[in-house]
Amino acid sequence: MKDLPRTDLTGFAADLGGTKIAAARIEQGAIVERLQTQTDAAADPKAQIVVIRGLLERLGHTTGAPLGVAVTGRVDSAGAWHAVNRGTLPAILGFPLEHRLAGDLGAATCLNDAAAAAFAEGLFGAGSSSDSFAYLTVSTGVGGGLVIANRLISSANGLAGHVGFVSSPHASGPCGSGRRATVESIAGGRGIAAAAAAAGHDGADARAVFAAAADGQDWAEQIIAISAKAVATLIGDLAAILGLDTVAMGGSIGLAPGYIDRIRDALSDEPKLFRPHLVAAELGHDAPLIGALAAHLRKEIL
Repeated sequence: MKDLPRTDLTGFAADLGGTKIAAARIEQGAIVERLQTQTDAAADPKAQIVVIRGLLERLGHTTGAPLGVAVTGRVDSAGAWHAVNRGTLPAILGFPLEHRLAGDLGAATCLNDAAAAAFAEGLFGAGSSSDSFAYLTVSTGVGGGLVIANRLISSANGLAGHVGFVSSPHASGPCGSGRRATVESIAGGRGIAAAAAAAGHDGADARAVFAAAADGQDWAEQIIAISAKAVATLIGDLAAILGLDTVAMGGSIGLAPGYIDRIRDALSDEPKLFRPHLVAAELGHDAPLIGALAAHLRKEIL
C-alpha cells in the first residue's frame, strides 16, 4: 500500500480478546515493547478500558499519541462496541468505545480484532502481493477479515468480515451468534468440544481432540476433518463472492500442525476457480496490534 509503508507505523496499539488483553509500543512498523494480561470476560466495558489504559501508560503512551485498538466483537461506524457471540464478552452491549477512549487517551481508531489482523496481513504479511485477500482465524471461534485492493472491507454495523457466522452444510447445531448451522458452530474450538461431547468424550476441549487425533484415534480425526471441510467450503464460497486469490489461516486451530493440509485436501474437491492460494498467516499474535495502528494512521492520512 503506497500511502502507508510499514516503516511509517509509529505509535501504540491494544488488542482485547476473549482470553487476553495486549498492548504494544510500535516504532517504524516493529513492536519494540509489549505487555499482556488476562481478560476478565465478565467485566464491564469501563473496567476493560481501565486495563487497556494501565497497560498503555506503562508503555509510555501520552494523551493524543497515535492509537489503534482491536477488540473481539463488532465495532460500528459510530465507534460503538457490540458483542456478536454473547458467550465471549457478555457485558458488551453497544458501548461507545471510541468516544470513551478519546476522553481518556485521545483519538483512537477501534475495529474488530480479526479485521485488524486481516488488514495487517493484507498490507504487510501473507496477503501483501494479493489483490483479493481473506484472513481466516480458527480458534475458540471462527473470524476473519477481507482486504480487497488493499482496502479493508467494512460496514456501518461492523458485521462485515464475521465470516464464521456463514451457514455451513456440515453443521446443524446452534451458534453463539444466534444463528444455527454456522461455520463457527462446527469448526471453532467450542464446536469441536461440543462434537467431542456428542461422541462420548465429554470434557475434551479442542487441544485434547487434536492430541487424540495425533494418537491415531479415529473419532477425533473425524471431528477435525469436519472442521477443516467446513472451512474449505467457506473458502470456496468466499472465492465465488469475492474472487479471492489468496487466503491466510491464523488462530490456534488454524495454525495447528496438519490443519491447513486438511483444508487443502478438502478444498481439492472444489473446481480450480474456487481454490485460492492457501497459506499460513505470517505476523502471528502481532497482527491485530499492527493492523489496528495501521487503520488509525491510514484514517489520519485520509
